[in-house]
Amino acid sequence: MLFVNNHNVYVETHGPDNGPVVILLHHGLGSTRAWRAQIPALVSAGYRVIAYDRWGYGGSDPRPALDVPSFAIDLADLCLLINHYLDTQIGADSKDGTNKSYADKENPYPTQTVNLIGHSDGGTLALYFASKYPKYVSGLVTVAAHIYVEPKMLPGIEGVQLAFEHDPRFSEGLRRLHGQKTESVFNNWYTGWHKTENIFWDMRPLLGNIKCPALIVQGLEDEHATPQHARDIAAAIPSLGTNQTKLWLVEGAGHMFPQEMPEVFNHGVLSFLQDSFNRSLADIEHPADIEHPADIEQSADKGHPAP
Repeated sequence: MLFVNNHNVYVETHGPDNGPVVILLHHGLGSTRAWRAQIPALVSAGYRVIAYDRWGYGGSDPRPALDVPSFAIDLADLCLLINHYLDTQIGADSKDGTNKSYADKENPYPTQTVNLIGHSDGGTLALYFASKYPKYVSGLVTVAAHIYVEPKMLPGIEGVQLAFEHDPRFSEGLRRLHGQKTESVFNNWYTGWHKTENIFWDMRPLLGNIKCPALIVQGLEDEHATPQHARDIAAAIPSLGTNQTKLWLVEGAGHMFPQEMPEVFNHGVLSFLQDSFNRSLADIEHPADIEHPADIEQSADKGHPAP
C-alpha cells in the first residue's frame, strides 16, 4: 500500500529495479488484475512494471465519487506515486511540474522517465499526465481512451449497466476485483460519465503538449467509441522529429482488446516500446518542425502496427 493524498492505493511492482519503467493504468471498472496477461510479457522484456489500483478500486481505499472527466485527483495520485518510486519531484517546484534541477539549458530533461500504458479511463489519465508533465514521459500507449463524449459512448454505458444488473457473470467478475466496493465502483463510474456537463468536455487542445512517441490503439469493434475518436487523438498529438505518433486500429477487437487478444496487443506494444527506447535524448532536444501527417493510420490486417 502507498499512502497518497489521504488515502491508500494498492501498488504492485514487477521486474528488475534497473529496467525502464512502465506504469499500467487500468480501465474504468478495472484493477491491476486487468493487466495479468501484460505484466509477465513486459517483465520478460526487461521492464520494471508498476501497476496500481486507482483510488476507489480493487485493493485501494473506498472512494465517495470519481472526478471524471477531469481525473484531477487521479492525476495528483499518479504524480505522487511516480515521485515515490522514481525519486522525482513532479509538481514540487513549478506550475508545469518541472523540477528546478531540470529547468536549465544544460540539463532540460530528467533522467527518470516513465512509459505509460493506459486503457479506457486509464488512457485518458495517461494523456492528461503526458500533456501536463511531458518531460517525464518517454513513451505513451493508450487503448480506447476518451478525449470527448461522442454519441456512441452513452449507449455503451447503458449496455454496461444492463450487464451489471442482469448478467451474474459480469457482476460476479467485478466482485472478484473489487469485493465489498463493487457497487460503489460501478455507481461512481456510471454516475461520473452520466453528468450532463460532460458534453462540453474536450481535451484535444491539451494534447499538443505531448512530446513523446505515442501509440494510439483502438479496436474497430469498440462498443463505446468510433474509430474517428482514436484518429482524433492521434491527430492532436504532434509528431516531433523521430517521435512519431502511430495509430493502430485493430480488426475484430472491441473495447477490451488487451484482455480479448493479449498476444496481439502485447506484441504490438512491446515493438513500439523497443522502438521508443532506441530513440536518444538528442533527438528530443533538437526536434524537427511539428508535423501532422495526413494519414498515420497503421495496418491492422495482421493484428500488428506497422514498424
